[in-house]
Amino acid sequence: MKRVFLVVLDSFGIGELPDAAEYGDATANTIASVSKSAFFDMPNMAKLGLFHIDGVTVCKETGTPEAVICRMKEASKGKDTTIGHWEIAGLISKQPLPVYPEGFPREVIEEFEARTGCKTLCNKPYSGTKVIADYGDEHMKSGALIVYTSADSVFQIAAHEDIVPVEKLYEYCHIARELLQGEHGVGRVIARPFIGEKGNFTRTSRRHDYSLTPPGTTMLDILKEKGYDVLSVGKINDIFAGRGITDYVYTTCNADGMDKMSERMDREFNGLCFVNLVDFDMLYGHRNDVDGYAKALAEFDARLPEFLGKLKEEDILIITADHGCDPGYTVSTDHTREHTPVLIYGPAVNPGNLGTRDTFADISATVLEWLGEKPMPGTKSLL
Repeated sequence: MKRVFLVVLDSFGIGELPDAAEYGDATANTIASVSKSAFFDMPNMAKLGLFHIDGVTVCKETGTPEAVICRMKEASKGKDTTIGHWEIAGLISKQPLPVYPEGFPREVIEEFEARTGCKTLCNKPYSGTKVIADYGDEHMKSGALIVYTSADSVFQIAAHEDIVPVEKLYEYCHIARELLQGEHGVGRVIARPFIGEKGNFTRTSRRHDYSLTPPGTTMLDILKEKGYDVLSVGKINDIFAGRGITDYVYTTCNADGMDKMSERMDREFNGLCFVNLVDFDMLYGHRNDVDGYAKALAEFDARLPEFLGKLKEEDILIITADHGCDPGYTVSTDHTREHTPVLIYGPAVNPGNLGTRDTFADISATVLEWLGEKPMPGTKSLL
C-alpha cells in the first residue's frame, strides 16, 4: 500500500520565470522578499534542500539535501491557482483563462442580475478587503451584491452574512458558474461572505470556490478510475470541481489544514492526499504582508518533522507551490509569474538535485509512477 502526500504552499514562488515581464512581474521573487523578515525561519526545509534549489540565493546552503529537489517552470499560460493546480495534476493550459481589467461586460452583469433577481455594485478589479470597506455600507443599505474581479480569472461575490445568508450566497455563485462558460469561462467563481459594521467589516472563513471543470484528463481522474483513494484537504476539491476526488474536507486556515493532513497521515489508504495551504496567498501575499508570510512559513516548517515522522516505508511527501504572490512586490498585490520549488522526501527516495524542469506536470508523472501507473504523455517523473 503506497501513499503520496502532495502539499501546495499556495503562492510560494522562488523567483521570476523567463517570461515574467510579459505578465508585469519582472524581478518578482517571493522567497527573497519573505527572507528579509526577522520571522523567516525554515531550518527543516533547509535540511531537505530548499536553499540548494537552482536560483534560490537566500540563506547560506548547509549540508547535503535530504530530498529530491528542483525548481519548476510553468508551461501553462497564466499565473493563477486554477491553472497552476491543473498543471501540477498533468493538464497544461495552452490558452489563458479570461480576465477582466475593466470589469465584466454589461451583458454578463445584466444576465447575472436577471437570473438572481439582485442588483450589483462595483464590477471592477479590487482588493478583497478594500472592496468591502468601500462598498460594504452601500450593500448593507441596498442589498445589492458586491461583484468584483482581480488580475486573476475570477468572478467574486461579496455579501454580508446578515443581509445574504451564506447558503443563499452559494446559490448565487452556482448561478454565476452556470452563466460563466465558454468565452466568459473564468477559472473560479468565489463566494466572499463578510461580517461586521461600517468601518470594521471582516471576511469570514466561509469562502467557497466554484471552479471551471478541467477541460482534460488529470492524474486525479486516472487515480480514481484505477481504484485509488484521492483525498482532498482545503480547496483542492473546489479547484477540480470535485472531479477525481474520493474524499474531501475543507479547512479554515493553514493550521487547520496541517491538522487535517496529519490526521490523514494516520489513516490507512492507497493513493494520494492532495493538500492546499492557502493562507500564504490569501492572507499575506495579496496584502503585501511580508512578516505574516514569513511567520506562516515558519509555522509550516515547525510542523514538518511531525509529517516526516509519520511517513511509512512506501510513502512520499511532495512539497511545491502553484504560482508566486510576492508580498514585497509593490507593483501590485496580484499573483506573480515565478518558478516554484519541489522537494520530495520519503524513506525509499534517493536525494538529488534535478535542476530546472520545464513543467509543473512532471509532479503528476511522479505521483502516478510512484503508485505504479503510467505517467501522462509529455510528462516525466522526478524519481
